Amino acid sequence: MPHTMTCLWMDNWIQEAVNFYVSLFPNSRVLDASRYPDSMGEMAGKPLVMNFELDGVRYMALNGGPVFKYTEAISIFVNCKDQAEVDRLWSALIANGGSESQCGWLKDRYGLSWQIVPVEMSDYIAGPDKAAANRAMQAMLKMSKIDLAAIKSAYAG
Repeated sequence: MPHTMTCLWMDNWIQEAVNFYVSLFPNSRVLDASRYPDSMGEMAGKPLVMNFELDGVRYMALNGGPVFKYTEAISIFVNCKDQAEVDRLWSALIANGGSESQCGWLKDRYGLSWQIVPVEMSDYIAGPDKAAANRAMQAMLKMSKIDLAAIKSAYAG
């Protein structure tokens, strides 16, 4: 059976970024790394490819240089168990040069987009009471980091 994974194109900060990402999630680890050969001049010995897992999901990072940049068209979605997990990941990912966006989206210091969302949020923005769900959605649209209590309050009216 074929196996798929996401490959993240990175500049020369591959090892720093992968180690940072692995430190944020339980059940995460660097699986292996290959290095540029000695014949590659200034790149010799630097990581070329790193395979890693974030909470059991496999990724590959490629140290391809500054040719390509990330866009919001691709993001890593994190379904957080509660507000405390949202707060922890949000703070860590925007630290040291990351930036907030809206509706639970952010960019980390390496430019990668993330969606940091409490799993319970869909109960409110897609809840059975359409008027309440609309209030919850309108509240969420005004947020950067998701505030689940405020969304619950909006849903309740």
